[in-house]
Amino acid sequence: MPDIRISPRGVACPWLSWIRWSRLIGLFLLCLFMVAVISHIYLTDINSDPTDGQKLRIPLQTDEDESQIRKLNQEIKSLRKIKASVNNELRDMESKRQKLQSQISGYQKQIDILSAQIETSEKEIKSTQLTLEQLKLEKSEMDKQYLPILKAPIKMLMGENSNIKLPMPFDGQRCKMHSCFDFSRCSVFSGFPVYFYDSEKDLNIGELVPFLKNGIDEYFEENLYRTFDPSTACIFVAIVGQQINRITYSGLEKSLEKLPFWHGDGRNHILINLMRDENADIDIFGGANTGRAIIVQSPFVKTIFRSEFDIVIPPNVGKAFGDVWEELPPISPIRRKHFLSFIGSFKGKVQFQNGEQTDEQISNVEDSVISFLKNIQLKLDPEIFIKFSCDTIIPGAINGEYSMCQSDESRHELLKQSTFALIISPANESYVSTNIFQLRFYEALKYGAIPVILGDQVTLPYMEILDWKKATVILPKARLTEFHFILRTFTDTAMATMRRTGRYYFETYFSSTQSILDTALALIRTRLNIPPAPISDMKSPSVFDNNSYVDYKYEEVNPENDEILGPLEAVFPSVKFSNNFTQNVFYHKFTQTGDPFRNYPFTPFEHVLPSESKFIGSGYGFRPIGKGEGGAGKEFSEALGGNLPREQFTLVMLTYERSNVLITALQRLKGLPFLNKAVVVWNNPAPPTPDLKWPDIGVPIHVIKTTKNSLNNRFLPYDVIETEAILSIDDDAHLRHDEIVFGFRVWREERDRIVGFPGRFHAWDVKNNAWLYNSNYSCELSMVLTGAAFFHKYYAYMYSYVMPAAIREKVDEYVNCEDIAMNFLVSHITRKPPVKVTSRWTFRCPGCPQTLSNDRSHFEERHKCINFFVKVYGYMPLLYTQYRVDSVLFKTRLPHDKQKCFKFI
Repeated sequence: MPDIRISPRGVACPWLSWIRWSRLIGLFLLCLFMVAVISHIYLTDINSDPTDGQKLRIPLQTDEDESQIRKLNQEIKSLRKIKASVNNELRDMESKRQKLQSQISGYQKQIDILSAQIETSEKEIKSTQLTLEQLKLEKSEMDKQYLPILKAPIKMLMGENSNIKLPMPFDGQRCKMHSCFDFSRCSVFSGFPVYFYDSEKDLNIGELVPFLKNGIDEYFEENLYRTFDPSTACIFVAIVGQQINRITYSGLEKSLEKLPFWHGDGRNHILINLMRDENADIDIFGGANTGRAIIVQSPFVKTIFRSEFDIVIPPNVGKAFGDVWEELPPISPIRRKHFLSFIGSFKGKVQFQNGEQTDEQISNVEDSVISFLKNIQLKLDPEIFIKFSCDTIIPGAINGEYSMCQSDESRHELLKQSTFALIISPANESYVSTNIFQLRFYEALKYGAIPVILGDQVTLPYMEILDWKKATVILPKARLTEFHFILRTFTDTAMATMRRTGRYYFETYFSSTQSILDTALALIRTRLNIPPAPISDMKSPSVFDNNSYVDYKYEEVNPENDEILGPLEAVFPSVKFSNNFTQNVFYHKFTQTGDPFRNYPFTPFEHVLPSESKFIGSGYGFRPIGKGEGGAGKEFSEALGGNLPREQFTLVMLTYERSNVLITALQRLKGLPFLNKAVVVWNNPAPPTPDLKWPDIGVPIHVIKTTKNSLNNRFLPYDVIETEAILSIDDDAHLRHDEIVFGFRVWREERDRIVGFPGRFHAWDVKNNAWLYNSNYSCELSMVLTGAAFFHKYYAYMYSYVMPAAIREKVDEYVNCEDIAMNFLVSHITRKPPVKVTSRWTFRCPGCPQTLSNDRSHFEERHKCINFFVKVYGYMPLLYTQYRVDSVLFKTRLPHDKQKCFKFI
């Protein structure tokens, strides 16, 4: 192909004229190819993964540019890692979302099922409520059908407004309650209202001696049964005892007839002669016509005394009110200096009535008595002190009776040194009781000499209700030659029991004007089968102004024990018998202002039906809770067991300036079975702080505001305590739930005793002749501390109202010993030792503040307390025991399928 040349003349660039076109086109194509290759390489570097080790090629050659490139590469790597992590999280969240969606679907199905169940349950509840209402209606109808119709007793005498004198029974001296008493005024629901006459104004028979007048006025003011409305009165009481001026029979009879409610014959009247001087008239009512009035006095002529109608009382020679333990000698030693003592001088001849006796017969009998007693003293028993002559004779003895001799001090000292005191009944059998005889009997009981009554024709005070065989030896004079042998057969234990019973009889029924009047009225009330007035519970003011129970401010606490120790039940009180008409419940063991047989809200222990003697308030006739098939493990845990209906207990915790310890102790009660409520006795003078966080333990917590800081507050019978069982526990005592439940089970089998955990004992210090308190580990014990113990609420009443006030005062003085005082009281009443459960002997409270028991003087004070309490009671009532109680299957090897019992220590 020929070359093509461009003329220089026709082009702008003449230098191109020498280039051929084929070469120019090839060069152009080569440039396009190079551009494409370079672009491809550049784009490939940008999209390539940095992990391949390739780096971004940037046509920068400076060190600064290379540094920036490295930083950019690092940031790119970080961003890519973040991207991968976010992708992974998104995948996980999607998986969780799908799972939650599945769970929501399942929950929705459950909600639908539960909604259907709720509808069914609501229908069942409505049906049950209707059935319950129907059963209540049926019960009401049954009660109306079978409830006995109660009406007032039938009027056997003429109307109360009639002053017509009714004829006496055929034999006036055979007057009995059914023939001479108007029961229509004394319904069993009346409450035994008593109207007291003003002896000086209404009787107009002279002024009473000052001591008697002051004592009677105070007694009238405090009497529980007093009424000022004579129209509602059951009985009318007139005290016509010892006046300053002598009373004539005619003047007394006219004064009685003028009484505004005498009604012509003295029906339902009680005439009381409180003799205070052995020289007083033998029988102030002997020559007066007293009609149907009941006569109450010490001396009685046989022809005047109406058995089971009139009442013989002891002479009123003691104090007006109060305890008399300071005047009494101790019961021990049992055997005193003189085995038997008597001092007296036989007075004159007997004036006989109806020719029943002769002077010769009386003389022979009394000569035989004197001769035999002297012979015993001289030849057989030098320990006997008998004297039939007197340097000083005390007037007041009737003819045929042994006069009292010597001064009061010498007689009392002789009795304090005598094991037995001989009392020879009057030879004149026309008397059933005389002042001198009753005074001898009174002094023997007071000074601890067991009375030995020779002659069984006399009547002792309150013989209708008191079993004098438990405190005295009564023999006919025909046993004169054998009585010394009989006395020598008495063991020390028998004599101690008789002396202790005699002391109790004296303190309760003889010691003061109050006790004499209380007992006389209580005896009449008992004849009428009217229950005594119940004693009042102690009010329980709350420390909180607006609510009696605490407002829970603390988060819910978990139960301390996951074992099934018993069912968690709704709160319910024990059964009370405030008006118990059961026979034999009227004779109460201890005196109380207004009535020595006063009714406590719970039946006294020794006066219930024999089948209920250990189970107070048990609801006799109820089916036992136990199945009668034994059982262990689950069966034992789910049932309370025993032979009583289900019941609960109240926890009483005393605290003082230890709020944190208190709250911790309350928290431990969460889930405790059979707990009715927790009662906190707040002994602090300042109320709890508003920010104090009270735990919700599932039962009410009542915080009681006390009037003073006293350890006696622990045992007050608060009205918020609605159960018979009380668990007294310190705020620093840590007990497991299974221990508490087991202690409650044991207490239900020993309801009349203290049942608890830490044991203590008393010991005799031979060197110092005193009692000591001991807390060392021992094989025996005599006390269970009430810092962790169960007891019956009955003992709270006895501790607060009946136990001598001197003991409570000593507790306040030492700020100590209240637990010892409670052990003394219960052992004194029951004559049984306490019951210890499990092997616990002490309690540990890490982190607790200093306690009273850590004080050096603590044990010294407890030594003093024991000796003081022994002085008050007159003897050591504590009894030793050498066993403790554990569960039936304690340390018993059981089959594998039965190993579900409690884990007891």
